[in-house]
Amino acid sequence: MKIQRLTLALMCGILLPAASFAGKKSQAPAEKTASVNVTVVKDANGKPVKNAEVVLHLLDNHGKQRQEGMELKTHDDGKAEATGIPYGKVRVQVIAPGFKTYGQDFSVDQPTLEITIKMQKPAEQFSIYK
Repeated sequence: MKIQRLTLALMCGILLPAASFAGKKSQAPAEKTASVNVTVVKDANGKPVKNAEVVLHLLDNHGKQRQEGMELKTHDDGKAEATGIPYGKVRVQVIAPGFKTYGQDFSVDQPTLEITIKMQKPAEQFSIYK
């Protein structure tokens, strides 16, 4: 009986640490992520655009949008921040009332990406009735 307990204790002392080490060894390395800081300003005077909708879409290797996306709103200072964005390509779209919709793709390849977007007023429409 004592021998069985000793054998069990030895097996637990050897196998459990080996099992936990093997589990750590098989884990994949963590995916690199970044913080994306977007500042939205008026092109005419550089003043911040508050409550602008900033939409981030992750892109696959072929430049197509993945299903997952993130929607943010700018604060009074025109800034919005997204954290945990995986390295790769991201499409940034900005929508604000009274401005042209903005869209551009960016490459996320560093821990922090700073983006400044200058929103423009829409072009005047032409009419034959003026």
